[in-house]
Amino acid sequence: MVSTTNPEPESYIRHLNPNLTAASPEQSDDGLDERLIVAAQGGDLNAFNDLVTRHERVVFSVCMRLLRDASTAEDATQDAFIRAWGAIDTFRGGMVRPWLLRIATNRAYDILRSRTRRPTWSLDAELFESQPEWTTQIHNEAPETFATRSELAGFLEQALSELPDDQRLAIVLSDVQGYGYDDIANITGVAVGTVKSRISRGRSALRTLLRDNIEHRELFERYVRLSSQEAEAG
Repeated sequence: MVSTTNPEPESYIRHLNPNLTAASPEQSDDGLDERLIVAAQGGDLNAFNDLVTRHERVVFSVCMRLLRDASTAEDATQDAFIRAWGAIDTFRGGMVRPWLLRIATNRAYDILRSRTRRPTWSLDAELFESQPEWTTQIHNEAPETFATRSELAGFLEQALSELPDDQRLAIVLSDVQGYGYDDIANITGVAVGTVKSRISRGRSALRTLLRDNIEHRELFERYVRLSSQEAEAG
């Protein structure tokens, strides 16, 4: 159980995200991905479309958290897969999803650089995040606990939106998607030391944002209390 007074962001996020496992952030059959991309490299468009279906949700999720606008994130996701198809012969093995995420984050950064101002928290973002990674109901979780955890996810999304773009991406890849330092460095195209620095600074900022919000603290304490009661009853 995470601390009720000053939860560490990485522990906090993972506690709210029951779908994230320590085994692999891919949540997919790497062997199938390998077969599909080999077929796609041979010109099989249907195989590539199968890859799109398998990975589009995660790619969109990362673009959404960078761009904070559903329509723009959809465009970035579509552009990323079009670019991936055009660059299919450049794939040299390894996991497919990090390769796709690197293309997608590069496209998202292109869009961010073209903007004249940073977007504010939008209704589109709020609607999208009504079903984020961490609001899937856990088996045997009481409705009140689930509702409280979903409210906390909203606070977390708002806090994430206040981070600088590079720190937010590092936190999303690390603490939401579950990637390690080397994979994040590969996806973002920066050194491992830079990844570690961005994650550290992002977590520190999140810790302050979450700690200083009185409504959030009260909600979090309620969630911990409900979770403890469920654990004792179970």
